Order: sequence, then structure tokens, then C-alpha cells
Amino acid sequence: MASPDIIIIGSGMGGATVAAGLAASGARIVILERGEQLQATPEARDTRAIFQRGHYRPKETWLDQTGTEFSPGNYYYVGGNSKFYGAVLLRYRERDFAPLAHADGDTTGWPFAYAELEPWYTKAEQMLGARGKSGEDSTEPPRSAPYPFAPVPDEPSVARARLRLNGLGLHVFSIPLGVDIEAWLRHGKQPWDAYPDTRSGKIDAETGPLTAALKHANVTMETSAKVTRIRLAPDGKRIAGVDYQQHGEQKSLDAATVILSAGAVNSAALLLANGLANASDMVGRHFMNHNSSAMLAIDPRETNPSVYQKTISFNDFYFTDGAGGPPLGNAQLLGKITAPILKANMQWAPEALLAPIAKRSFDWYLMSEDLAHRDSRVMVKDGRIVLHWQRTNMTAHNGLIRKVREVMQAAGYPIVLNRTFDRRTPSHQCGTVRMGNDAATAPLDPWCRSYDHPNLFVVDASFLPTSAAVNPALTVAAQSLRVADHIARSGGKL
Repeated sequence: MASPDIIIIGSGMGGATVAAGLAASGARIVILERGEQLQATPEARDTRAIFQRGHYRPKETWLDQTGTEFSPGNYYYVGGNSKFYGAVLLRYRERDFAPLAHADGDTTGWPFAYAELEPWYTKAEQMLGARGKSGEDSTEPPRSAPYPFAPVPDEPSVARARLRLNGLGLHVFSIPLGVDIEAWLRHGKQPWDAYPDTRSGKIDAETGPLTAALKHANVTMETSAKVTRIRLAPDGKRIAGVDYQQHGEQKSLDAATVILSAGAVNSAALLLANGLANASDMVGRHFMNHNSSAMLAIDPRETNPSVYQKTISFNDFYFTDGAGGPPLGNAQLLGKITAPILKANMQWAPEALLAPIAKRSFDWYLMSEDLAHRDSRVMVKDGRIVLHWQRTNMTAHNGLIRKVREVMQAAGYPIVLNRTFDRRTPSHQCGTVRMGNDAATAPLDPWCRSYDHPNLFVVDASFLPTSAAVNPALTVAAQSLRVADHIARSGGKL
């Protein structure tokens, strides 16, 4: 293969979107993806295969700080983890870009303000076909354009739940979603949240930006291409290229620019294994993973026959606890929980016992900001990934659970059950190669460019300096477009 101008490692939301942003530049771009394309097999809509048998989970294990193995729940396919995401396309709130005081500490803020990213949020929403409605959420940041499409409609039972919550004075809003609901339901009556997209209606990294990028003849992709080494040039500063394994064969490529987009854990691990971009000693540090819980709100008198359910959210406790106290977080509906999904987390219980619960439950996802901590980190030991996640801000998350339980009970759901997710459930991993204005405290500049290597960029959730308390996919896509524009305007002179 002839040497390209740009190598992109990974085809998830960061890699696919930066490729789409660069495609029109004419630069010769090769995307190296370690996985293969998801195929439309019966397992793609088989709840037991996905949740009970772990059909799509990789075979690899990581280590925690005690040396105990665990299955991380990350996915390696064309499109990355976005193939299984909930398709939520929320913007960070405007105040998320500035330092913010929380119950257990403060955020550092971003190296630039929301206004800098706003035009790119708009472009990302257009690229991902966002379905939404502005004006419902009191925390919504300023917008320069409306959503491209109207929101995914509430199912009747969800519409009634929205009315109950609005009746309490909450500001319930339609979740911005990247889903063509008619196309999705044509392939089966299941939710999309945590179900794989086999090009069947969800707009993810593959079906959105990657498809757009690959329409250009100058953009190609190699699958089953696992990068093992990022090579330095003889000057010890610039990146010369990469080595990768493909179908048992060792291969190499050189390029003028390398963009690393392997995901927050794997990007950090690859840099650490190669001793790159780490003069600050910050690579792998500041790992964040949203503090998240599932909550089932049940009214024994009412059933919830929803198929997909995931259309409403509220941020009334996003910047306050409701009584003038510090931020708590976001509440949004999950994809509809069923008895087989409950069984995956309660293996001792027969599905027949769980079915009446699932039939009556409204299933919520509660999310609080995980604050950056230098000792929450990714490491590499004997070639294996070690993840030491040091949770922070659980005071806020426990407060969010209490507040939402009170809300649900006041809305007429007397039975409220909740379960907090552990490390086996990736909840928006980010922050391990963060950007900032000071090379002493951040590996990347505000353009996601390595301070140590002028032709190396890291463009995935690694760059996020804060986790906020909303889903990060749209923010990763927006910054990826901003970075792509910066690289294209440089004309290769990096």
C-alpha cells in the first residue's frame, strides 16, 4: 500500500468523524480499524444472546488495581462502541465548559468556551441526523440552528409519564436522538439502546460520518488491522508511521500525520506502551466514567407496553439539587427493560418472576459527573491493560438517586428500584489524554494535537477534560469536526 498523507487509528465516533471532516481536503487517508463490520445475523435482535450470553462482547480481559481480571464490555467493530450506543446526541451545557463546583470537588473547565464549539455541534447534529426539539430544557445551551429533524415520538405510555412529571413542575424534554425510528422498527420490535446496529436505522459512527467519508475516493479503510506500534521519526519528535497486525501478517505504514482514535482506554494504552506524548506524565491519568445507575419506577396499577421507550429526559437537578445545593446530574429513560435483560443481572431469578416487574416498569438511566482525578488511570503492565478507576463525586450521584426516587414516588410510582453500574459497564469512558492550554498538565493542546509530537493528534473521548453529566457522543463528534477543519487548513504543514 502506498503511504497515505493521514493515518486514522480507529473508526469510532472520533475517528469516523475526523475522517468525514477531512475527506473533502483531498488528503490520502487510511483508516485502520481492528474490528470487522457487524453482520445482520439473528443475534442482532436476540435479547438473550446480547445480554445473557454476551454474544458481542470481546474475549479480552483487563486487570483492575488489585490484579483481578474483568471483562470490560468495550466493543471492537467498524464504528466502535457507537454500534451499541443509545444514540443520544446531547450537547454539553454551556456552563460545563467553565469550572464548576460539585459536592466532592471542582471541575477544571475546558481550554475554550462553549461558543467555540457551537458551530461544530450544529454540523455534527446534521451529520448524525439528530431528532430533537429545543426550548423544553431549562439547561439547554444557545443554538444557532434548529435540529435537522423532529423528535422521535413518545409511545403512549411514555407520553403519559411525561405528563405526570411535568405536572410536578419538572422540565421534561425530548431526548435528541440519532435514530430513524421507522427504519429501526422495520427490522424488529426492540429498543435500540445497547442493541447492535447492523445498518438498520441507528445513525452511529459507521452509518453517519464513516459512510460519508468513504464516499470519497481518497479515503479507504483497512479492517482487522490492530495497531501495535506508533513509530517515531529519526528526529525523536515527529511520528513516522505505524505498525499493525492484519490476518496474522505484520504490516507498516508511514504518513505525514497520525490521528489516534482508539477510544479513551486503548488510545492511552497505546501511547503508554510506545512511550509517546507523555512528557507531562498525564497520559492515562484523569480517567472518568460516569457514575450511573438504572432505576425502575413501577406503578402496579399500570403496564408499560413500550417497545423502545427512550424518548424523554429531565435536567432539573443538573446544576442544582433542587434546594440551592451543588449539581446532581441527568435523568433519561433507558431502552425498555424486559425480563431477559433483568435476568442477565439477576441470574438467580426465573424470567417468569421478573416478567411482571418488567411489564410495569419505567426504566431510567441516572448519570452524574465523574470528576477528573490524576490517580484514576489507565496503565499497561506486561502488555495488559490495567484500569484503576477511582470513583469521585458519589455524594452527587447518591443525591440524584434520592431526588429522582422522590420524584417518581410523587408522580405515582410507589415502587422504585435502583442499581449502580460497576466497571463492567462502560459508561462513557473519557479523559485519559486530555487537552488543555498548559503542556505541563495536559498531553494535548486545544486542537487535540500532542504537545510532544507536532504531527500526532488524539481524537476520541480521551481528549475530554471533563465528563459533564450528559452522553458524550455529540461532543466528541463536534470537536472531531473542529480538529479536522484545523488540520485541513494547515495544508499538511504541522
